[in-house]
Amino acid sequence: MQEARQRHGVSQKQLAIRASTTQSAISRIERGRVSPSVETLRELLYLLGEDLKLGASVRDSGIDATLIDQQLRRSPTERLDYGTAFANMVIANSPNPRRESYDG
Repeated sequence: MQEARQRHGVSQKQLAIRASTTQSAISRIERGRVSPSVETLRELLYLLGEDLKLGASVRDSGIDATLIDQQLRRSPTERLDYGTAFANMVIANSPNPRRESYDG
């Protein structure tokens, strides 16, 4: 909010007067000492001549959906074989393998 206020050449005191609050309240919000509600933030930006726009976007979860699709196209037997091979690879590369391999 501080950037918007400065962009419009408005002091904390001037914004406080517009919002019927105190300069110290505006200062606390700008310094992150107080977390204003979305409605309060919307109102303060409106008083500066700006509109608050909230949005959402898809977050990368780090899961490769193509690998999931690839697994789902396998038969149950192929999935078991793949899981067994994967488990054996993990055991073989473990610093302290407990077994030679996994039998299933």
